[in-house]
Amino acid sequence: MEPTAVVFQKLAVALLLGLLVGLQRQHAASGIAGLRTFPLITVLGAVTGWLANELGGWVVAAAMLGIAAVLVFPNLVRIRRADPDPGTTTDVAVLLMYSVGALLALLPREQMGVPIVIGGGVAVLLQFKMEMHRFVEKLGDRDLRAIMQFVLVTCIVLPVLPNRDFGPTGLEVFNPFKTWLMVVLIVGMSLSGYITYKFLGRDAGILLGGILGGVISSTATTVSYARRAREDPGQTRAAAIIIMIASTVVFLRVLVEMAVVAPAFFFQAAAPVLLVMGLCLVPSLVLWYQVRREPSRMPEQANPTQLKSALVFAAMYAVVLFALAAARQYLGGQGLYPVAVLSGLTDMDAITLSTAHMARTDPQVFRVGWRLIVAASLANMVFKAAVVAMIGHRQLLGRVCVLFALPLAGGLALVLLWPW
Repeated sequence: MEPTAVVFQKLAVALLLGLLVGLQRQHAASGIAGLRTFPLITVLGAVTGWLANELGGWVVAAAMLGIAAVLVFPNLVRIRRADPDPGTTTDVAVLLMYSVGALLALLPREQMGVPIVIGGGVAVLLQFKMEMHRFVEKLGDRDLRAIMQFVLVTCIVLPVLPNRDFGPTGLEVFNPFKTWLMVVLIVGMSLSGYITYKFLGRDAGILLGGILGGVISSTATTVSYARRAREDPGQTRAAAIIIMIASTVVFLRVLVEMAVVAPAFFFQAAAPVLLVMGLCLVPSLVLWYQVRREPSRMPEQANPTQLKSALVFAAMYAVVLFALAAARQYLGGQGLYPVAVLSGLTDMDAITLSTAHMARTDPQVFRVGWRLIVAASLANMVFKAAVVAMIGHRQLLGRVCVLFALPLAGGLALVLLWPW
């Protein structure tokens, strides 16, 4: 038997978790169990857990069957009503909280966090019922397909890929599992922006429009708003600010990717990347403040979880990784920069992830990797300006060039003059 102090501690936790869920159910007027019943259930689970240590696991099972039987009667009463809606949420919550109480008793003290997290999670799920229902109602077939495609990319494709390195001698840098793991990271970030966009709606405004556009795809955002400005020249100022904000969010994506893939490299590269990000952020916020009350509708966003897009990114990542490794081996450090510039033209994710991956094992890439990323970001801005020149309005091109001038000049100075 555990020490008395530990027993009372577990009983107190069981009681508090029961009170938490019972409070929510009482507030929701579930009609079956509330503020008094749930604490009794969790404490019962704890008591039967201790009895099970002495008498066997059948005690826990018998008590759970007894609780299930108690739940049957109020449900039978509800079924006899003219418009029966017995529901199952509270019933399942009762059984789960009983199990939480039993788990508290059976687990050692250092593992008490597990049932605590479960109990807290139950309370949160019960409380946010209406918000979750409204969220689901806003999801169309296309949005649900996007989520399921992410499940396909993450839970079906990833586990079956081999976790070993392939490639020619000296260039064994292609690992299918790790490559697809990068795909999961990028698709997950883009999907989060896409779902947020669906939840907020297209009338998100200039600031949120730029932020969401940067999270989903800054290049696609540039293309969309360049076309919009060509069709309606009156939208050029808002379009330029949104493109600039989306380009600023790219650096936030870069920081997140570095932190996830190579935390040590993140601390090495964060300062110069943040400086260039600041050079983008300041003019963005100054101009946004001037037009913050102007309405702006976001263009319809594409599904970022298409399997074809995932395969294209995986191929890009693998090619950039091979190119960096080959340039490092055959051309030395200077050969890395052309690869970074070329790969950064249309996409920053592949070069960022590839550089962070190599920085974990290559001291030279660890030192100069931030320069590769900054150089790639400058090339990305030049490419976006070229896109605006090709498909946008000339007034938009002038605004974008003025906005990009500061980060381009500052980033170039950093690459050439930064002391490390």
